[in-house]
Amino acid sequence: MKYFTKKMITPLSTTAELTGYVPDNSPEIDLKRKRPAVIICPGGAYRMTSDREAEAVAFKFLGMDLAAFVLRYSCAPARYPVALLELAESVRYVRAHAKEFALDPDKIIILGMSAGGHLAASLGTLWTDELFNDHGYAKEMIKPNGMILCYPVITAGEFSHSGSFDNLVGKDPKLREFLSLEKRVTAATPPTFIWHTVADQSVPVENSLLFAQALRKHGIDFEMHLYPYGRHGLSLGTKQTAKKANYIEPAVQSWISLVETWLVGATSSQNSR
Repeated sequence: MKYFTKKMITPLSTTAELTGYVPDNSPEIDLKRKRPAVIICPGGAYRMTSDREAEAVAFKFLGMDLAAFVLRYSCAPARYPVALLELAESVRYVRAHAKEFALDPDKIIILGMSAGGHLAASLGTLWTDELFNDHGYAKEMIKPNGMILCYPVITAGEFSHSGSFDNLVGKDPKLREFLSLEKRVTAATPPTFIWHTVADQSVPVENSLLFAQALRKHGIDFEMHLYPYGRHGLSLGTKQTAKKANYIEPAVQSWISLVETWLVGATSSQNSR
């Protein structure tokens, strides 16, 4: 396995780090195998990136025979669009090195948890925006082929997680409106897997419901799972990622097996975009 950490340098920043966990092909299995890849954006209210939503999650996807990458993106005091360009650079980097890493360049999935879900959904909805062309990114190189959103921050409206938006854009009302992502879904948004708990008191489940409604309106394939119980920030919902005992939620642990099944369809040739 290749294990490395590389700086993701963009026109606006030099501090983001992408850690890669890339399986090697074997003559005993399939030397010509081209794996999908997942780029993981941990949450942390755009204030930090949580360890609980990073390496342990990557290892789960390694077990599914994906290459996994964890992006430690810039947080406050860095403001929009710094982190978004860092994620775009990460997708570009993985796609540009697909041959070296034995990856399928048309099967690059982005995953985000909480504020990391907002970051992932920002690229998923905005990758065609002229912002990226203005900073030297070709659209076909930064396009995600799928999204996995775990209890994501989405809306700047009634059900907003104000702390995330404060850290991302301050009090700028126009940027808050622009980055209310249920309003940015288009026909170019990739297939999406979403899960959330109804009991989430930090990022209300309405964030996911609003995004799902927008996906439905625009005819985007999506799968959504709602769990009745569980606090915000559960990650895998296991002892491995638990900050305290109340971060262990057995029912929620099923999301990782559900997303494995979803990936089979989302990364099939007819569904890759």
